[in-house]
Amino acid sequence: MNETKENIKENNNKRRQLLTDSIYIAMFAAIIAICAQIRLQIGPVPFTLQTLGVFLSSGLLGARRGTISVLVYILLGIVGLPVFNGFSGGFGVLFGVTGGYIIGFIFTAVVVGLASDFFKKKIGALIVGMVIGDLLCYAFGTAWFIFVMNNQGNPTGIAAALSNCVIPFLIPDAAKITVSVILINRLNKIVKI
Repeated sequence: MNETKENIKENNNKRRQLLTDSIYIAMFAAIIAICAQIRLQIGPVPFTLQTLGVFLSSGLLGARRGTISVLVYILLGIVGLPVFNGFSGGFGVLFGVTGGYIIGFIFTAVVVGLASDFFKKKIGALIVGMVIGDLLCYAFGTAWFIFVMNNQGNPTGIAAALSNCVIPFLIPDAAKITVSVILINRLNKIVKI
């Protein structure tokens, strides 16, 4: 009889945790989608707050749940929901000049999430994780930008790509990292996610 009660209690706890995780994942996928709509077109690659959403989701939720929230966001966009920047959606967005950044978000989430998990959301580790994650996102985004531009008949070298895809974003992304670390630090003291 006790074993049955313990099993029921354990199953209820697992269901409760699954529901809680699902709510957090959905909430942060929505936050990334909202951040995608806050944009400033400064060239072929717009400035958005998507990376802020990715930093927050993986910094607060950790590697597993944070990465899943990014994957949910991307899948929602792929199936056509207007969650990508400029209220765009559909699989074709991944083949545009910003598609590499969208894929790069996955790797950013993994790196930031691992830093958050292994170092218990310590500020220094989060900053390092976000810088490395951002560099990975730049790498995917810039490489894909060059590929797409060259295939569209607009020969683009690494210098031109860096001036369009990286240099204009360095200061804004440093600000996003700062804001993310402050928010994660404060929220972690209030709510244990």
